[in-house]
Amino acid sequence: MSNTFLGMPTLPVFGRGNLNATEPFPQAAHRELGNAQLRANLGHATHTIRDKRLKVVAELPDWEDMRDAGSAIKNATMAQLPALLEQFEANFTARGGTIHWARDAQEANEIATALIRETGETEVVKVKSMATQEIGLNEYLEGQGISALETDLAELIVQLDHDKPSHILVPAIHKNRSQIREIFLREMEDVDPALGNEPARLAEAARRHLRKKFLAAKVAVSGANFGLADTGTLAVVESEGNGRMCLTLPETLITVMGIEKLLPSWSDLEVFMQLLPRSSTGERMNPYTSLWTGTTPGDGPQNVHLVLLDNGRTAALADEMGRTALNCIRCSACMNVCPVYERTGGHAYGSTYPGPIGAILSPLMTGIKSEENNSLPYASSLCGACFDACPVKINIPEILVHLRGEDVDSKRAKAKVPTQMDLLMKGAEWAFSAGSRLNLLEKGLPAGRLAAGRAKVIKKLPGIGGKWTQSRDIPAPPSQSFRQWWAKEHGAPNAAAPGTTGEGTISEGGRP
Repeated sequence: MSNTFLGMPTLPVFGRGNLNATEPFPQAAHRELGNAQLRANLGHATHTIRDKRLKVVAELPDWEDMRDAGSAIKNATMAQLPALLEQFEANFTARGGTIHWARDAQEANEIATALIRETGETEVVKVKSMATQEIGLNEYLEGQGISALETDLAELIVQLDHDKPSHILVPAIHKNRSQIREIFLREMEDVDPALGNEPARLAEAARRHLRKKFLAAKVAVSGANFGLADTGTLAVVESEGNGRMCLTLPETLITVMGIEKLLPSWSDLEVFMQLLPRSSTGERMNPYTSLWTGTTPGDGPQNVHLVLLDNGRTAALADEMGRTALNCIRCSACMNVCPVYERTGGHAYGSTYPGPIGAILSPLMTGIKSEENNSLPYASSLCGACFDACPVKINIPEILVHLRGEDVDSKRAKAKVPTQMDLLMKGAEWAFSAGSRLNLLEKGLPAGRLAAGRAKVIKKLPGIGGKWTQSRDIPAPPSQSFRQWWAKEHGAPNAAAPGTTGEGTISEGGRP
């Protein structure tokens, strides 16, 4: 049994690795918006997945009850996470597996590298894992002289093109089949020069390329969709079968899993096996669901390891408002309905986790004070479509607003003098506290019309207002306010007669 402390940390340990954006979201999004091919690819793919999801969800009359159940299970898991982790460790090790605890990305990478070196191998195969992308395992292994081959088709495409994933479920969603053909012709040494861009031909080329790698591999690295505390079982769901090859053929299997992926029991898995495929690929069930519990003599990997990764998750758990972001089951439903993601793509978010869930999860794991990630909570119109689509009912808009408040407070704490926003809010408080003050400001409307010019739009404002006019124009203000119009049309309001409430009149600071 591990003696690792699993309780709430007194000081949050924030995440490292590929969680931090390299530039603020507005700057990255502005660049990505100029990519017309990207927008076309994203628009087609997200609409297709979204339509499929709506059809299969509509088949279940108890879909909302199932969402409630999924949310309740994950909330209960987070509430008792330390105890469940200890239970999982006991059951996993009792069945022949070995647990390793990693505080952050650096520790996880060092553990995985040491385990691979013990085997004497310099090449590993990988099944799709966001946790290993988060910690930058491939890049770390390369620096240690170990090559890691992605076997998920979309991940392979991204790897061959020396690119980064842009979607949780479909990492190569930003590429079309003609682009994929060019990548294969350029990067696969054993590909047919006459390869076409038909999906079946492309899949066959990838299958031939990977088959010999599977048969020769001695070590595999995987992620995990779920861990079951009551049995120590791990689960991976996928669509191609490449994951099954990684999980069964090699002699050594190293799994990297975030500590939030636990479920209390086998019976809980039933709920998520219905929620996940419908929300992610729009399918009724996953084509391949692999579950393994420790080791079995003569069957499958005999050297089984699990790296349990924190990397900022306990920091997110410590945020009372934001901790439900850890309930995410990585289905990508929120991304497929998000108007911001559909236009900017995943690369604009910088982090391994893009889209609405990334806009809350990454800042929670790195801390809102991270200078690049503090712009992510603003990468949303707060339309609420993500909340409606989320299979475990994560209230993403509510958490976004919470993180925006945290960002404002952190910047205010750093400032030695009041910020522009502080001054504007103080001015608004003064103006709206009395009708006479509002009347005084309304007399400045002609000046606003003058600033709008002949085009009747204000294209640029100074200071903090410039962030608004950076992407939109402000119409010229009206020649008179409603209050001025009312006084002109109806005359000055009469004082209320004694014993009456004065309803139907306008008084200073009141309304008709």
